Amino acid sequence: MQTDLKIGTRGSPLALYQAEEVRDRLVATGAVSGKIEIMVIKTSGDAIQDRALRDAGGKELFTKEIEQAILDGIVDIGVHSAKDMATELPPSLIMAAYLPREDVRDAFLSPNAASIADLPLGARIGTASLRRQAQVLALRPDLEVVLFRGNVQTRMRKLKAGEADATLLALAGLKRLGLEEIVSSIIPVEEMLPAVGQGAICIEALENSLAAAIAGSLNDADTADCVIAERAFLAALDGSCRTPIAALATMEAGELHLNCEVLSPDGKISHRRSGVCVRSDGAELGYGLGKELRDMLPSDFFEDIPAPE
Repeated sequence: MQTDLKIGTRGSPLALYQAEEVRDRLVATGAVSGKIEIMVIKTSGDAIQDRALRDAGGKELFTKEIEQAILDGIVDIGVHSAKDMATELPPSLIMAAYLPREDVRDAFLSPNAASIADLPLGARIGTASLRRQAQVLALRPDLEVVLFRGNVQTRMRKLKAGEADATLLALAGLKRLGLEEIVSSIIPVEEMLPAVGQGAICIEALENSLAAAIAGSLNDADTADCVIAERAFLAALDGSCRTPIAALATMEAGELHLNCEVLSPDGKISHRRSGVCVRSDGAELGYGLGKELRDMLPSDFFEDIPAPE
C-alpha cells in the first residue's frame, strides 16, 4: 500500500475533472493509505495558442512536461486524454491503465446551424484537428476551415465572438463537463470516425513501479484492448497530428471490431479498412491494417499539409 500519491495533470477544467475522477476511483479502492495530491503542470501545448500543434512539435506538447515530472519523481502518475498521447512513449513509461471509455463521437456546435449540412455555402468552421479538417472538407468542400485552439471554454468564447460559424469538439469532454446542452448535434461515427483514443482517459506511470501497479487496479479491459488496437494502427502509419488518421475499435460479443481511415488533408481522398479479431490480437490487427494502408499510399501522401489559418 502506497502512503501518498501525486497525480500530474494539465490545468484545464476538463483535465482537472479527469484527474479528479482518477483520484476518486483510487480513494474508492483504498490502495493509497495517505493523501492523493493533484499537481497542475503547465504544458507547452497549453502555452502555444497562436498556431497549430503540428507546426510547433506535435500533440506530445500536451504530455511531455507531465512525463518528465514522472521521470523526475515529482509526480507518481500522469492523467491524460488518450487521444493526446504520442505514438511512442518515452523509455521507462507505460500506459498503466485506461478508465471506462466515454462517448467517442464528435459534437457539432453552432449558434445558427443544426448540423454541418445546414451551414451556409462558404461558412467558416473552426478546428485545430487535421483529422476533423479533412473529414469536414470531405463532407463539405465549400467550407473554410480556420484554426481554433484552446480549451472548451476558450473555443466557445471564440465561437460567440464570431471567429467561426461552427466548431467541433469531442462529445466525451462536453459530457464530463456537463455541457451537453451546448451541442447542436452529434455526428455519427459512420460520418466522422473519431481520433485514436478519443473518449478514453489513460494513466501513465513508470514501468514496474508501485504507482503503476496501483493505477493498474483501475484498468478497464475493454477500453484498454480497443485503444491498444487503435494505437497499433497509428504506429504502423507513423501517425502524428501531422496526419489525418481516424480509428475506432469496439468490443462486440467478445470480438474486437476495428474500423480505420486515412485521408488527404483536403478531404478529397479517403481510404478505409476494417477487421475483426479475438481481443488478444487487437494490436496485431491494428498494425496489419495500418501497414496495408501505408504500403498502398504514395510516399508523398502526407507532404505539404496545409494548416487552418
